[in-house]
Amino acid sequence: MAEIERPAVKRRRISTSATDVQSAISQPGTIKINVTGAYIIDHEDEDASQSSGGSSPSSNPENEEQTYQHHKRDIRLPNHTAVVSHVAADIGGSLAKVVYFSRENGHAESGGRLHFISFETEKIDDCIEYLRILQDRHKQTNGAKATELSVQATGGGAYKFYDRIRERLGVQVQREDEMECLIMGLDFFITEIPMEVFTYDDTEPDNPVTYQDARSDIYPYLLVNIGSGVSMIKVSGPSQFQRIGGTSLGGGTLWGLLSLLTGARTFDDMLAMADKGDNTSVDLLVGDIYGEGMGYEKIGLSEKTIASSFGKVLKRKREAERNAEDGGGLTNGDASHAKPDIATSGSGAGLVGDGRMFKPEDISRSLLYAISNNIGQIAYLQSEKHDLKRIYFGGSFIRGHQQTIHTLSFAIKFWSKGTKQAYFLRHEGYLGAVGAFIRRRPARWGRRGSVEFVET
Repeated sequence: MAEIERPAVKRRRISTSATDVQSAISQPGTIKINVTGAYIIDHEDEDASQSSGGSSPSSNPENEEQTYQHHKRDIRLPNHTAVVSHVAADIGGSLAKVVYFSRENGHAESGGRLHFISFETEKIDDCIEYLRILQDRHKQTNGAKATELSVQATGGGAYKFYDRIRERLGVQVQREDEMECLIMGLDFFITEIPMEVFTYDDTEPDNPVTYQDARSDIYPYLLVNIGSGVSMIKVSGPSQFQRIGGTSLGGGTLWGLLSLLTGARTFDDMLAMADKGDNTSVDLLVGDIYGEGMGYEKIGLSEKTIASSFGKVLKRKREAERNAEDGGGLTNGDASHAKPDIATSGSGAGLVGDGRMFKPEDISRSLLYAISNNIGQIAYLQSEKHDLKRIYFGGSFIRGHQQTIHTLSFAIKFWSKGTKQAYFLRHEGYLGAVGAFIRRRPARWGRRGSVEFVET
């Protein structure tokens, strides 16, 4: 077993001049990233391969089969010219997220950008190979005398795969606390990156998304981090936080159940199916109980409110079985004998086109709503208990998916009667990775009068 690393001793030092930071100090832990003028690049509006000068390994011929997903929004840092000699990885139970810096067009004077990519954790060897290619690119770009590229790692995989990463890459791996990285990453996005944080309001169909300006008055707040499971963290100030709750019903739950109930192979496939689904064929609504067009408005329940997730399944299953028995169908499980006129009409008691009793799309949407509503309600209750008005949702579960964002936002608005607000991020899945990345820099990154902590 590898010997446990002791935390580096740190001493307080007042920031030196920009010249000292940019050029005189070679260690990556003391380089101050210049975030002045930072902005988000949408890859749909540009040819990423041309603008980044092929600096991403995605253009490397060694990668014959792409096993990762490149997040569509890099962060451009037009004024950072110094060498960045580290990458960061947040390795969770389902996904491994990587953040790294590259020079723009290969020239230091052009600044650079932060890239965001993810791998399924079960393909961790592909992730490590990607880091090796980054390592080679770092040497090619900065010369043989460049500081060795180091790896900042957080999440459970930082411990599980620690020896493997060190042996494969031959570099130092610095492990960082997961919760600290989440908070540091979120604080960075809120305070430094414009157009990163947004709110969602479906009552404004023409413009449901409202982007927030970068702000400094951010505490206290609640972070709801939705990965394989869910953690809820009260943040009172820089490095002042407490995990106050959570739930095991998170992204891993949705992924696991839908892999059993549908033919989806990836989380993105599941979200795509949910987009096409109709949960009303699976969920029991208030209107189904009170009658068509009726709700229970006295207690705030409309006819479209879900009374029971998957509440129609048993009834529809029994109806389909009775119809099949009456018509001689489903003999020995053979769907081909079912009556064709009960396939999808009326109450939907028969089979859908591919022989299933319920459409995978409908199941996907129902389960997505069930888990999202559950998370939203628990988040509200925690925010109420701890008197927190701002609720930030992060984690790879969200994926910028409109239905997920709508459901979480609606839950907070509904239960709080409009007194609390749900906030989302365009890089919601990379909070931990960004937090690990900026651990290799002075405290209060990019702000004047900052205090540096230099490892000795």
